[in-house]
Parts: sequence; structure tokens; C-alpha cells
Amino acid sequence: MEKKEINELRKLFTLEKCGISKVVGCYVNGDKVKLANIDELFGVLPEEEQHKYFEIFRKSLSGQTGKNLLNMEFNETAKDEQRDFLIRLRDSELKDEKILDEFYDKVIESYNYVGNYIIILAYQSYDVPSITSDNMENEDASEEVYRFVLCSICPVELSKPGLEYFEVENTFHNSERSYMVGLPDMGFLFPAFTERCEDRDRLLLYTKDSKEFDIGFMNYVLNCRVPIPAPRQKDIFNEIITETLEDECDYETVKNIHEELSSIIETRKEDPTVPETISKKEIKTIFENSGVNVERMENFDRRYDAHFEEEKEEEKSFYVKNLYPAANKVEIKTANVSIKVDADKMDVIETKIIDGKKCLVIRVDEELIVNGIRVN
Repeated sequence: MEKKEINELRKLFTLEKCGISKVVGCYVNGDKVKLANIDELFGVLPEEEQHKYFEIFRKSLSGQTGKNLLNMEFNETAKDEQRDFLIRLRDSELKDEKILDEFYDKVIESYNYVGNYIIILAYQSYDVPSITSDNMENEDASEEVYRFVLCSICPVELSKPGLEYFEVENTFHNSERSYMVGLPDMGFLFPAFTERCEDRDRLLLYTKDSKEFDIGFMNYVLNCRVPIPAPRQKDIFNEIITETLEDECDYETVKNIHEELSSIIETRKEDPTVPETISKKEIKTIFENSGVNVERMENFDRRYDAHFEEEKEEEKSFYVKNLYPAANKVEIKTANVSIKVDADKMDVIETKIIDGKKCLVIRVDEELIVNGIRVN
């Protein structure tokens, strides 16, 4: 799923467009004991409660694709078992208590969380509007009905103690602490909404923690192929650079590679139809355009493939935003100095040999400020 398809679904979680028919859930304590179940017809809930659910559901479809939102594909061994179980869960419209209990048990057994939490499931049927030639939605010409289940797993924590204003008495007293449902730590959408159509072979996973995945949940509840976390993608890309260039990994070449990446990201911002991933072939072109010589490029395929031994050729790709520095800042380090520079301003820094010593030279175009003091 691309960002535009995810955003289309997020827009459904409003009073005007909502088609959720049912919400169910299971409240679990830190000892993995079920405390309570919820079973609600969504349309009869008070608007205030609906808005709270909308906030949870939108959060379960938020974040950066390839980082917090992960396109997951079932393992080959799971296609006839776990996928079919999720299809039965969806097709039941959350009305089959036996299937729901089986799903809750799978989550409780595998989900790694210390504390109370609630498993929330929502079922919705969406008449997918057609898209006109001028890229506008035509809601009167639906071409497909997309039925899906959205799961959100949210922490339940005691509210903070404090003073509360009591209007009748016109004074403040100690407030009673209560258990409150927080925004989700994890969730998933099934089936995926690929190219605006149902895709039963995939699902979209949301994870608040993009650095370390809950492998038990992914394997036991979803039985999907675990993707490479965003920080690890960046590490692998950096390793490919150093392994390919070896002793020719100089500042100028690395700067050129970052500039090429920056250009690609800017181009894709302007065209949301372009995939958010970057392929092996595209990365190879970046290296070539950045001045990597032919001899070093002979290392590229071998070094690249070594990091994707179990992946299919078409899956040996990265999410391009995961390769770019956080906040568009590049950090340059020596043993004694650390410098941060805007990714698109790396040309103000160059390396030179001065008096026989390797030096970083920073061009000062305007004012120079040291610890808040303007200096000459």
C-alpha cells in the first residue's frame, strides 16, 4: 500500500464518511487475564465516543510507510492457514464469538507488553468510488466494495493524580484516578488495500516502535515475513556504500550520493504516484552518477545481494526516506569534533590537506556565531 491509499482509508474515520458497523474488543491485564469484552454497534454510540474511536483508528493508519506502517506479506506456509483465518474473521463481520475468542487468545499469548491493554477490532464496508480522468472521486460510480478489519492494540493506564474542579461546589478536590485507553502501540489492517483493491495476500501493520518489532506477534498472530526495521535499512545502505567503495570512500563521493538521494525524494514529493521504495537498479544508478568508478562498481552486486540473501529479486529494495538523514541533517564526525549540516548544504564543507594535515574546511558565507556570540 502506498501513502495515497492509506490516506484514502484514514478519511473514512469521520462522522460524514464512516461505514463502521461493529466494534468489539477484549480488555487484558498485565498477567494476560481477560478482564472484559466489548461488543458495540458503532452507529448507536454517542458522538463523543465515536470521535475517540476515530482517533484510535486514524492513529493505526498513521506514520511513515516503511517505518511505522509496514506492508506485510504472508509466509508461504501461512497462506492456507493464517490468511484464511483472518478472512473468516473479516467475513464474520465480528459476529462470531468463537473466532473472536481464538483471535484474542493468539494476541494474548504472543503480544509482548507489560501492563494492561485492550484489543479493539472494527469492521467496515467501503464502496470504493471510481476516479475520473481529472483525478476526482466519483462516489456515484463505485467499482468495488472493500470490506476490511482494523485491529488496534492500545495501552490502558491509570490517569495521573491531580486536583479536579467541581462546578456544583465551585471548588477543587482530589480527582479520582481511572483507567484510560491510550493511542495504539500496534495494529493492522486486513486485507491490504493495494491499488485501491482488496489484496488478501498482504496486510498493513502499524507499529509505534519502528526500531524494534514485536516478532512474536508478527510470527504467531500474523505469520508474515518480518521486514527490515527502518534504522537497520539505513545501516545496511551505509554498509553497501563502504563495502563497494572500500578505500575510495571519500567525502566527495558520499556527498554526491546524498545529493542524488535528496533529488529523488524531492521529485517523489511532487508525484505521489511514484513508489516510495527504491530498487537495487536505482541505487546502482545513484552510485554511478555519484562518480563511483567502474572497478568499484564490480563490487556492488555482490555486496548488495549479500544483505538480501533470502529476498526475491523484486524485494531487494529500501524505503527511500529511511536512507535519508533524520530532519534532513547530515552529521560529520571526527575524533574531537561533531558538525551537523543541512543535507542540501553539504557543499559548504570540503576536505583539504593543509600543512600536511587532513582538514575539514567550512565555507563561511555570512555571519559566524560561536556559542551565541557573533565573531569576526
